[in-house]
Amino acid sequence: MAEEQPAKEKFYITTSIPYVNANPHVGFAMELIQADVLARYHRLLGEDTCFLNGTDEHGSKVPKAAAAAGKDVKDFVKEISGRFQDLSKVLGISNTHFIRTTSQGHKKASQKFWEKSVAAGDIYKGKYEGLYCVGCENYYNESELAAGLCPIHKTKPELLSEENYFFRFSKYQQALLDYYHKNPGFVKPASRFNEIIQFVKKGLSDISVSRSTKTLKWGIPVPGDKNQVIYIWFDALINYVSGIGYAEEDGTFKRYWPADVHVIGKDILRFHAALWPAMLLSVGLPLPARVYVHGFITVDGEKLSKSRGNVIDPFPLVSKYGLDPVRYFLLSEIPSDGDGDFSIKKLEARYAADLQNNLGNLVSRLTNLIEKNFDGDLPEEDPAPKTAENLQRHIEEFRLHEALAEIWKNISWANQYIDQVKLWELPKKDPKLFKEVVSSLVALLRQVTIELAPFLPDTAQKLNEIFSAEKIVKSQPLFPRLHI
Repeated sequence: MAEEQPAKEKFYITTSIPYVNANPHVGFAMELIQADVLARYHRLLGEDTCFLNGTDEHGSKVPKAAAAAGKDVKDFVKEISGRFQDLSKVLGISNTHFIRTTSQGHKKASQKFWEKSVAAGDIYKGKYEGLYCVGCENYYNESELAAGLCPIHKTKPELLSEENYFFRFSKYQQALLDYYHKNPGFVKPASRFNEIIQFVKKGLSDISVSRSTKTLKWGIPVPGDKNQVIYIWFDALINYVSGIGYAEEDGTFKRYWPADVHVIGKDILRFHAALWPAMLLSVGLPLPARVYVHGFITVDGEKLSKSRGNVIDPFPLVSKYGLDPVRYFLLSEIPSDGDGDFSIKKLEARYAADLQNNLGNLVSRLTNLIEKNFDGDLPEEDPAPKTAENLQRHIEEFRLHEALAEIWKNISWANQYIDQVKLWELPKKDPKLFKEVVSSLVALLRQVTIELAPFLPDTAQKLNEIFSAEKIVKSQPLFPRLHI
């Protein structure tokens, strides 16, 4: 009888789920790519990896966007959600699940979650009046506004007054602070963790978690009350459990929950690092292990804005420059844990310097020397060098830009070393040394290939094919000259 194999360690990662009021832009493309790197990295470690992304299809701005487009709201959300699914394919995203919040499974999970929170005594009915930003789908206090405007969207919030349901957010203030204390790595970077700790320390107020159907009909009905729909954020956050089978609490859900990492933008930190953990405490589910927070992308120094006309569409970007160059630029130029600037000029400069003239040139030079001097047969290799010492730490600390910089140090060193020893002269001058150097460089490139796989999967595959061939021939350019 065969011995039972031990279960693989699991890894569950999610992105945020974008609203379907508009087509995807480069900012969300970056988030998808960041999460994909982490998912691929954990698969390389041999972990059973579940990767969820999807679309957020309720809330007040979705019907408005559908009406503005002259479309039925159901058709509109299906179309835009399809664009986000296409984006995952175009960016080479290795997600295992895609959740739509209009699905029956999500509706069932949301209503089940609601009922459990009601049973815990954490949802009650009351009257609410507050300042509401439709762009954020969030209420603000006067003190949180900037000159009377939403700090994110720079628009004047609407004054809303209606009877609806509240969640006892205030009840979980101390429990959240205790969790933060016991889990010092809960939010990365540390500056964002400090921000959320200070937010909770100031005191939490109960929040409205439903809307009257008089003002909003597009949403998940509150169980037992046909006159109310569940507030967009209460519904949206539940996607992280609904997408893996919370409604039935099946084997998939039991296997993967709690999440190991939520990857989000800094504008939705409070929802993910305070409200969501409080909701989970309310229904008795374990809390996620980590929340990785990225910043915003500016374009040529200006914030992404439809009115400015600087929203970058990722589809033509990939079509023109290629998948891995776009992945490389967004991962290396934009700090994972902070804000960064996008420009076509910078993308083309990195394409030429880092990809074409550094990695591409190294592969071309090395394969050319092997074809000419060894008749395409690889010399016996030196043992592969160890993985860059800081690489793993950078990845696990959500500093993907620094991880890539570590890999590129080896690539740059290899090119510099070839120039330093004038490798092309060694076959005649010192054949033994030539063979040793080529062997070492091939071993280094094999290591680089492994390390690059989560970041630039297509490039890593091409490198594998080049150096696994029976005969090594001078490779075609990995990164052809751009025709601009």
